[in-house]
Amino acid sequence: MHCWDPRIEEMPLEDLKRLQFKLLKTLVYRVYSFSPFYQNRMKEAGVHPDDISSLEDIRKLPFMEKKDLRDNYPDGLIVSDKEELVRYHVSSGTTGKPTVVGYTQKDINNWAESVARGLASAGIGRGDVMQISYGYGLFTGGLGAHYGAERVGATVLPTSVGNTERQVELMRDLRVTAIACTPSYLIHIGEVAEKMGISIKNDTLLRKAVVGAEPWTEQMRIRIRDCIGVEAYDIYGTSELSGPLFSECIQQQGAHLWGDLIYPEILDPDTHEPLSPGQRGELVVTMLQKEGLPIIRYRTGDIAALNYEPCACGRTSPRLERLTGRVDDMLIIRGINVFPSQIEHTLLGIPEIGEQFMIEVDRSGALDDMLVKVEIAGDSFSDKITDLMKVRSKVERALHNALNVAVKVELVEAGSLPRFEGKAKRVIDRRKL
Repeated sequence: MHCWDPRIEEMPLEDLKRLQFKLLKTLVYRVYSFSPFYQNRMKEAGVHPDDISSLEDIRKLPFMEKKDLRDNYPDGLIVSDKEELVRYHVSSGTTGKPTVVGYTQKDINNWAESVARGLASAGIGRGDVMQISYGYGLFTGGLGAHYGAERVGATVLPTSVGNTERQVELMRDLRVTAIACTPSYLIHIGEVAEKMGISIKNDTLLRKAVVGAEPWTEQMRIRIRDCIGVEAYDIYGTSELSGPLFSECIQQQGAHLWGDLIYPEILDPDTHEPLSPGQRGELVVTMLQKEGLPIIRYRTGDIAALNYEPCACGRTSPRLERLTGRVDDMLIIRGINVFPSQIEHTLLGIPEIGEQFMIEVDRSGALDDMLVKVEIAGDSFSDKITDLMKVRSKVERALHNALNVAVKVELVEAGSLPRFEGKAKRVIDRRKL
């Protein structure tokens, strides 16, 4: 299978580890010398760059959290000289101060290179027309996918988000073969196309989608394949790291993490102890070559697992298994941990139910109540109350068996729940905790 950079993508693991240690050692010395933030943190933790004598010694280094970026707003964590910066990206700041990340030209080049490797591994390249339906501008999604697609030789259609009917028309008329967007927006595009009398499967050439920015499930992949005729490939990144960075190959068994750019850890969210390969915990990442704003042991808040088994595609890098949620997205309902992705996984296994759902959480006295609103599939709608009650009972039983907590279900008409052009907002929590 074609590799964009075989030297890195097929590098033997022992050679990769030696390269990672060299890059880590250089990174730690640099931030200790030029970043007051990291130097103070390392002194507080009682660690000096000379103490890092192996990759395992990374555990001696302190964590970095999103709060640190906000506390040092706007540019207190940037290490490079200002004249070396070629771009800023800024988060939305919906939960506090925005986070500002500065990029050098090398940072931009590595970002584009990382996405290019991923797109090539999914079979996207010269001859493809790729529609970028992530947001452009301060958000990192659109530009990251855009530069990666151009680098592999694809023709880029920079539609951004919104004006979905126009997007469908351009997809058909310009013979788009691949798209980058959120999975929920891809489903929405399919629904809009259907209302326009256009079948994505039969009336367009779209066959591949690189989707991310929100957790999604294998059941969603199957729905996308069956209903829209598109193979969906997961892509991972965060605005702090550089936006979209790492995607699945043609095997669709997890996103390849390029070892020359990132060193990942999976830790227990509470004890911070490392977990074994395959165990799910919080993803903590160190960006080994980031210049503008160095990232060491950044707690992403994402719940995931790492797979170190050789991939059938021949690439040797570890693979990030699909995210199952975020530490801060986890709902505790009557003492039970519930992730929205668990609910999606269950609902998409019920044929009478559509792809859209909404979770509403409230509290009656001392007890939590969770209501899941789900759209009933159009061909399953019935004007008989008894038929709808049977479907509702079926959904409630399935959710109870999956979550181990009682859930109320409300069936709603197809198309009545909100659609989102960016990240889907699935939870409304009205509790005062």
